[in-house]
This record gives sequence, C-alpha cells and structure tokens, in this order.
Amino acid sequence: MNHGSFGACPRPVFEVYQRWQRELERQPVEFLGRRADELLNAARASLGQYLNAKPDDLIFVPNATSGINTVARSLPLQPGDEILTTDHEYGAMDHTWQFVCRKRGACYVRHPVPLPVTSAEAFVESFWAAVTPRTRVIFLSHITSPTALIFPIAEICRRARQAGLLTVIDGAHAPGQVPIDLTALGVDFYSGNCHKWLCAPKGSAFLYVRAEHQPMIEPLVISWGWLDDAPFVQRNQWQGTRDIAAFLSVPDAIEFQRVHQWDDVRRECHALASQVRQRAADLFQLTPISPDSPEWFGQMVSFPIPACEPEALKRRLYDEYRVEVPITSHNGQHLIRASFQGYNTQDDADRLMAALKALLQ
Repeated sequence: MNHGSFGACPRPVFEVYQRWQRELERQPVEFLGRRADELLNAARASLGQYLNAKPDDLIFVPNATSGINTVARSLPLQPGDEILTTDHEYGAMDHTWQFVCRKRGACYVRHPVPLPVTSAEAFVESFWAAVTPRTRVIFLSHITSPTALIFPIAEICRRARQAGLLTVIDGAHAPGQVPIDLTALGVDFYSGNCHKWLCAPKGSAFLYVRAEHQPMIEPLVISWGWLDDAPFVQRNQWQGTRDIAAFLSVPDAIEFQRVHQWDDVRRECHALASQVRQRAADLFQLTPISPDSPEWFGQMVSFPIPACEPEALKRRLYDEYRVEVPITSHNGQHLIRASFQGYNTQDDADRLMAALKALLQ
C-alpha cells in the first residue's frame, strides 16, 4: 500500500519499455543519432495532449526532483528575495531550495498550514497573508508527500500571476491521480512524475515551462543541444548518452489507463481511501486531517495514529502482516500514508486495519 513512493508499471507498458531498450541496444547509433529526436517529439506530443500543454513547452526529465532542481537553479534570485512555501513539502525539495538560497542569499519561507485543513478558501487566504514585498516565488506541492493533501493551487497561481510572482509547482504525485490542465492552471513551472500514478516506467517525468520563461532555464547538464539561440527543447533534450526508453513509454502508459477506464479505477480507489481513514478515526478517536472530499485527497490518504515508535511500527507491519506502508510525520504527529492503486482490494484495506488494531490499540 505504498504506490506513492515509486509507483508500479503494468506489464504491457513494461514490455513496451523493454522493446525500446532492445531497439536502442541493437543499433545505438541509428537509434540515438538519427531517431531519438523524432521519437521524443512524438512522445512529448502525446504527453502534451494529456496535460493540455504545447509539446514545445515540455521536456522529459528523470524525475520531478530533477525538474524542480532545473528551475530552482535557473531563477535569477537576489539577496533578500523570498521563496514562499508551506511546511508540508517533500524533504528533498526543502533541501533543494535551502541549497539555492544559501548560494544566492535568498530566503526560504515555510508558512505553517495547521491540521486539520478546513476549506480551500481558508487555505488560500492564510497562505496569501504570508506574501510580503520580498516574495518573488511561490513553491507548492500539487499533492503533498507527507500529508497526501491536494492543495488548491489553481487559485494560488491566479493570484500570483496578478501580483507578478512566479509559481513553481511540484506535481510529483499528481499525473494519473488527478486531472491536470496546465494551460488552464496558468502555472509558470510545473514538474510531475509519470512513473508514479500514471504507471510509466521508472525514470520518466516532465518539466513544463511557460514560453516567456524558457530563455532563463539553464539545463542541469550542458551538452550538444546547448546554443545561445537554441529553443527550449533543443537545449534540454540531449544531455549526453542516456536510456530514453522510459520517456518513449509514456504514451503507452497514458493509453493503458484510457483503455482500462482509469477514471473508474480512481473513483474506486478514492472510496477505499475514504473508508480506511474513517475506520482509523473511529478506531483511534483521532480527528482526520481534512474533510472527506476528493477536493482534498485522491487515491492516497494520510491519517493520524497514536504515539508510537514509527520505525518499529513500520517494520512490524511488514514483517508480521506483509503490509508495506510509510509512516510520515507532521509537527510531531505520526501519520500513516496509505496508497490505493488499481491492484489494491478491500482485503488490503482490511489487513491494514487489522494490523494497526493489533499493534496500536
């Protein structure tokens, strides 16, 4: 019940991935030297249609961490500039911004978002109150890693655009779990994983950059595509010899979910997530961290558990009950983060609850 950490690739999509790898190895010069750009362009076109974004505004990256690093290291931050975020962000991204701020003399401001959250309107008003004259960038998760909450980023992006602030969104958990319309969202920079909830192979993710900001983006790796006047995709697409098979498999992951009516799968998974969080609330008499609504959580849900030694609990859940589930923490409160994907069943939910009852009650 930990799909959220690394995802899982369906067999038909994985077979396509391996087919691309075999093609590459049979004729690497032909594949990488003559065909790669055309193949990657076709894959970006499919991804762009899925995200409602122009293909030339997208590049493939190995993971969302790489995408956010590309943006954070490229922004022209000055001493005293502020990057406004929340205290719900992924730890690796906190490290990224702290590293960049130390280099530039900027400040990374983590605005507290207390639990439980109540309404999107209250979230937006509280967060926006933390904007100051020094704020230059707003960085938010679309779906948070430790608390699994869906943040109301559309309204934040709208206000930021009106105020002339840049928005950088970490969409690591969003593609395949919630609908994404990058054009309607109006975001400046968005990086999302395809290997998690979209179920593409590991090493497939994307970075979206609005056209007017593309000249400022500096590739993490300077290679043959880099020229002063080269377009965004060319500067970033070729980064030395690498296996591009995972990128080329993304259209097949999109098609797999379309053929298998994944909207229905998502609804069923959300119903299991909703059921489990309510059972946990009843069992432990602890208040859920958000309203029971798809506005706040999708196929992944976090719920509070009593005080415990988290590493010992995680180990016993796996060793004694064969339940793989992460235990996260937010301001001293331990949370179980349960993921529900198409392969999970009611039996999985029941096993998790039986294990928690035995080990914690």
